[in-house]
Amino acid sequence: MASLNKVLLIGNLTKDPELRYTPNGTAVANLRIAVNRKFKDRTGELKEDTCFVTVTAWDKQAEICKQYLKKGSPIFVEGILQSRSWDTPDGQKRSTIDVRAERIQFLSGTGPGGVRQGGEGEPAHEAGTGGGDPGTAVGDPVRPEDIAWEE
Repeated sequence: MASLNKVLLIGNLTKDPELRYTPNGTAVANLRIAVNRKFKDRTGELKEDTCFVTVTAWDKQAEICKQYLKKGSPIFVEGILQSRSWDTPDGQKRSTIDVRAERIQFLSGTGPGGVRQGGEGEPAHEAGTGGGDPGTAVGDPVRPEDIAWEE
C-alpha cells in the first residue's frame, strides 16, 4: 500500500521563533505559524478560517530562523507530519502532531548579509535543508529526550 507524508504550508509566524538546544548541542527551533484559508460557504458568503501549526526546525536551519524571522514573518514550509507523545509530571499522557521542517523559505524580509529577500523578481532566502539531528535521518522518529521542551 502506498503512503505519502508531505506538508506544504505558507503562513505567518504568530510569535518570534523559540531556539533551544538538545543536551547534545543540536539546535532546535519551534515556529508557530498561522495559515489562512478563504472560502465561500453554502450560501455564497465569503468566510475565512485560520489554522495554527507548530513547525520544528533543526540544526543550522533552526539558528537561521531565529536570526532572521520574527512575529509576522511570512514563510513557506516544506516538511513532514511528526507525532510525538510524552507523560506529564503528574502522569497524564499527552500527544501532538506538528510539522518537522525539511525546507523553510523566507517570503520577505532581510536574509543573510542584510540583503532584502523575496521582493518581486528576487528569490526568497531558503533556511537550509535536511532538518534533522546529525544522528537522525528525516524519517526517523524524534524521541522526547531529543526535544529541549515539552508542552
